[in-house]
Amino acid sequence: MFLPSFELNGKTAVVTGAGRGIGRAIAVGLAEAGADVALLARTEKDLGETAEIIENLGRKALIIPSDVTEREQVHNAITEIGSRWGKIDILVNNAGMNIRSKALDATDEEWQKIMDTNLKSAFMMSQETGKIMKDQPSGGKIINIASVAGQVALRTGVVYAATKAALMQMTKVLAMEWGQYGINVNSIGPWYFKTPLTEKLLADEAYINDILAVTPLKRIGELPELVGPVVFLSSDAGNYVTGQTLFVDGGMTIHGF
Repeated sequence: MFLPSFELNGKTAVVTGAGRGIGRAIAVGLAEAGADVALLARTEKDLGETAEIIENLGRKALIIPSDVTEREQVHNAITEIGSRWGKIDILVNNAGMNIRSKALDATDEEWQKIMDTNLKSAFMMSQETGKIMKDQPSGGKIINIASVAGQVALRTGVVYAATKAALMQMTKVLAMEWGQYGINVNSIGPWYFKTPLTEKLLADEAYINDILAVTPLKRIGELPELVGPVVFLSSDAGNYVTGQTLFVDGGMTIHGF
């Protein structure tokens, strides 16, 4: 038999930014694959809606309202999950934000807020979870949600781009350090996907035409097409993949002229 398992039965997962959009889709997708999922975000109501979907699938959902830019809250959340479930098999660092300022207009406050949300939170979550994973016989899987902006230059969002490039490099270093513990660390780099946050942008015909012009597949991504790679990297099928960034971008990062 050569086909490895893509199932996550008996696994426990943690997803940040799990209240809506990409984070909700990932959390539900992991549950559909068989995992119980701990849900982290600041808005408890949004987490409750995600949890209801997961529980209707017959999986467990643990709601932990948290600001993942705060070390104490990150520590407390991971400690609680480890105590309740006895292990953490999968961590998806999805929490993120963007402020589309031109470089000459970006403020110190914007810089710090985006850095804390996109980069510092992912490091702290990985660090606190890594302390648990390294002592598990099965190790663990960490997946960082990066962006094509970490690989190619976009028109605005210089701070966002800097965080995503740093996140991709952090992925490599953590994979190098933690491979000895059986911990796989990878990133996924999405392009545009249909979510509530992108709905207004994608309603602009000129804007979407610009996107499609540099997307070889000539369409916007659907959320299941992003969830699939997350499940792959979380499962036994991804056991020999680490330190990589998988671009799920319709070919955007290979586009040439």
